[in-house]
Amino acid sequence: MPARARVRCLRRSLQQVQARSPLSTRRVLLSQRVGPVLGASATLALLVGCSAGAAPPPIPSDVGLGAVQTFPDLSHDHIQRDQTYPQTPPVGGAHWLPQTQDGYGWQQCAVYTEPVVDEFAVHSLEHGAVWLTYRPGADPAAVSALAGLAAVNPDYVLVSPEPGQPAPFMATAWGLQLSVEDAADPRLREFTSTYAGGGQGGEKGADCAHGSTLKQAQTALARTTSG
Repeated sequence: MPARARVRCLRRSLQQVQARSPLSTRRVLLSQRVGPVLGASATLALLVGCSAGAAPPPIPSDVGLGAVQTFPDLSHDHIQRDQTYPQTPPVGGAHWLPQTQDGYGWQQCAVYTEPVVDEFAVHSLEHGAVWLTYRPGADPAAVSALAGLAAVNPDYVLVSPEPGQPAPFMATAWGLQLSVEDAADPRLREFTSTYAGGGQGGEKGADCAHGSTLKQAQTALARTTSG
């Protein structure tokens, strides 16, 4: 794993430890450095975890996914505001801070029937999620088939409608995107199997299953735009 990615992974691991601690303990953790808080054994565990999965993710054309578009050099900046992305759905870039007032800064990997908050979903992509999307109004049977792909890796698959996307059905991972006309296209399953839980976002092993609910993400965004 490149040095910068390892630093991000270590920072994220510490933030997740902090976020899962009781609030009183979290305040103490947030004011300390990694060493004094975690101790030698816990720090070693983080180092090992952040060194795992160092192999780069598969090149799409090497796994029969030559139609996948790639988007290199995406920002990993943390933000706390509405963000405009050049792709729909976004493939990566600046995303929500690791924590909100009442949850995490990434979208919980799950099947949604409403559009999710892009800034949170992009954070999920960084953690290794695959985001499967469809145009609102799609045939219910096709939507059900797409949602069924969540079973490939439930902890790392996000499914939602996405208004304005250019293709009927799309699969997105950090820096990677596949567009298809049919929810039964076998490339959707291949894409999901290949990249769900992968290290393409630089944070392989980071949590996605316990992110913010849709309501928590919407509330966090609303706080920053309510003036």
